[in-house]
Amino acid sequence: MSGGQEITLEFELKAAIFDVAGEASSKTKRVLQQIGIRADVIRRIAISAYEGEINTIIHSCGGVMRVVIFCDHTEISFEDQGPGIVDINLAMQEGYSTASDEVREMGFGAGMGLPNMARCTDKFDIQSEVGVGTKIKMVVFH
Repeated sequence: MSGGQEITLEFELKAAIFDVAGEASSKTKRVLQQIGIRADVIRRIAISAYEGEINTIIHSCGGVMRVVIFCDHTEISFEDQGPGIVDINLAMQEGYSTASDEVREMGFGAGMGLPNMARCTDKFDIQSEVGVGTKIKMVVFH
């Protein structure tokens, strides 16, 4: 990828539709591989994208995942409609989850999504308003 070019991917994420969970992050990973991004960088982006994708499907009323790939970094953002996060500091603690028992029985909702997203990215910003929704923006440098 030469300077000045960018690739934008956008995915609609529907609430509680688990049979396609992970498809958006998998497609993102394939594009990154095709353009020659380093494997260690792809891993960090894929983890962050997957965790955000799953969180949106589990906790919101639906939303959008947007990935913009630049020559030197990738931006991953999520914007959802939903209940919002009451206490962001608590939600950022490993193991804290508001996922239902049904979601946990499917193997999701372990409370590692937000901590993993923050850990795997170079920049992590989360904004949430109760009753409105949540916006997350992450940056990973290549």
